[in-house]
Amino acid sequence: MGHILLKKAFFTAVAVGLMLPAAVGVVAPAAMAQFSDSYNFLKAVKDRKGEEAEKFLSEPGSVIINTRDITSGETALHIVVQRRDSTWLGYLLQKGANPNLADKKGTTPLMLATQLGYVDGIDWLTRKNAEVDQTNRAGETALILAVQLRNADAVRALLKAGANPDKTDSRAGYSARDYAKQDGRASAIAAIIENHGKADAAKKPAELDFSGIEGPK
Repeated sequence: MGHILLKKAFFTAVAVGLMLPAAVGVVAPAAMAQFSDSYNFLKAVKDRKGEEAEKFLSEPGSVIINTRDITSGETALHIVVQRRDSTWLGYLLQKGANPNLADKKGTTPLMLATQLGYVDGIDWLTRKNAEVDQTNRAGETALILAVQLRNADAVRALLKAGANPDKTDSRAGYSARDYAKQDGRASAIAAIIENHGKADAAKKPAELDFSGIEGPK
């Protein structure tokens, strides 16, 4: 009886051994094709080859626009933000690229645009639903990064897009407002944060000027 069981086990192992390479042969090409498409799409974006990129994006059901670099985790949006390319940025966003995907460092395209002082990129991304208060691994928002860099234009653009100046980070527990107040060289940035919205509010009474309207007699 024991010999019969051993023989069955042996033949089963042989059968599995013969079937396994065939199964791998079926799966591997599909995986390789997917990897190849992702690589080639990101390369087309890097090389500014619009027609090549469009071939991948035009395929029915394609989600390749949000593919990530296997090493850095960067998306196509990271690539075009890095080179401050508003033409490609607008194109990818119009095609449905997700502006909230972070790379392996936790940096989103909006954070990257802020770090680069790329204000046009900030405007594009926030208009296309980038989460303005999304945080990186240190809990820093794009606005906190803009304050730390003392970039007044970026601070204005982010506040205009609805950034919360009182959202704190997880590293020190400070907000953008706190960092601005603590930095003696960022008094102009602190003023922008403190005055945000007040200038618009001050204009409202002037806009509602009824002095030229005659009252009842």
